[in-house]
Amino acid sequence: MKKHNFSAGPSILSPYTIKNTADGIMDLNNSGLSVMEISHRSKDFMAIMDETQQLFVELLDIPTGYSVLLLQGGASMQFCMIPYNLLKTKAAYLDTGAWANKAVKEAKLFGDVDVVASSKDTTYSYIPKGYAIPSDVDYFHITTNNTIYGTEIKEDMDSPVNLVADMSSDIFSRPVDVSKYALIYGGAQKNLAPAGVTFVIVKDDILGNMDRAIPTMLDYRTHIDKGSMFNTPPCVSIYAAMHTLRWYKEQGGVAAMYKLNMEKAGMLYDEIERNSVFTSGIGDEADRSIMNVTFVMKDEYKEKEADFLAFAIGRGMSGIKGHRSVGGFRASIYNAMPKSSVEALIDTMKDFEKSL
Repeated sequence: MKKHNFSAGPSILSPYTIKNTADGIMDLNNSGLSVMEISHRSKDFMAIMDETQQLFVELLDIPTGYSVLLLQGGASMQFCMIPYNLLKTKAAYLDTGAWANKAVKEAKLFGDVDVVASSKDTTYSYIPKGYAIPSDVDYFHITTNNTIYGTEIKEDMDSPVNLVADMSSDIFSRPVDVSKYALIYGGAQKNLAPAGVTFVIVKDDILGNMDRAIPTMLDYRTHIDKGSMFNTPPCVSIYAAMHTLRWYKEQGGVAAMYKLNMEKAGMLYDEIERNSVFTSGIGDEADRSIMNVTFVMKDEYKEKEADFLAFAIGRGMSGIKGHRSVGGFRASIYNAMPKSSVEALIDTMKDFEKSL
């Protein structure tokens, strides 16, 4: 039976990425060596690193004056690395979910933090609006897509201060005006590669303004100076990322991925609205994520939740159980998710409705 991988992360990768990465693990460029065992200082790996960074620049149209870093530690490491490098006195954060909240907690270790707005009052079921970004802070931090709750900021906002964004789960899913951001970061395990590498896109001139001493490994300038090669990088994850980016380019780039993502999300949300059994967990359509579609049973069918989960698993749907803090269901339809898998989930929902 075909499995349809709706897992939130680690998540689906394109067959192109999996096959080509597997080939390189067996034998890289007919060298007789695996990408897992070659030196990260070798010409073969340096070419991989260079191409991966260049594809970031090309696909996201990153302006000059920015550096692309491929680091370790996940997005969670960035929660402290960002304030270490940027927070002199005060920072502002938008609290839209569990990961945004974790970022707030880390930043408070380095200075004052102004949480300008939060949707915690309704279990993060909406994106706050109508708030003002303070002009007296060192930066403003947002999390663009909230995987647990299924909300997303889909437009690049104007900010009077340095704008910092966690794009772990929606990078490459839509066009982004990088020039509006001072720093963009994210873990790889949604739209890029297996877990292990973390990307950072940073505007060079925002760095070097801190009075505090920054540990060598936590200073962005260290990694800019060394081309993300200060220490041994996560070679296999970077190799897989390179193939994912090659695949995006073959598909027509970010604009093509966005068109497909909007189509997939639109189909699934339309079925949730039509189906008499389910309802969206996010009331405002403008806030609904195109990456993580959350939905629950209507009140009169709440007792059928376990039945639907078993029914869906039996039809090859994997990873659709909602996060424990929210319940219900979550279909993560990242870039590599084919339209046919979304159609299979829709058919499953229709067939379950007919069975009642």
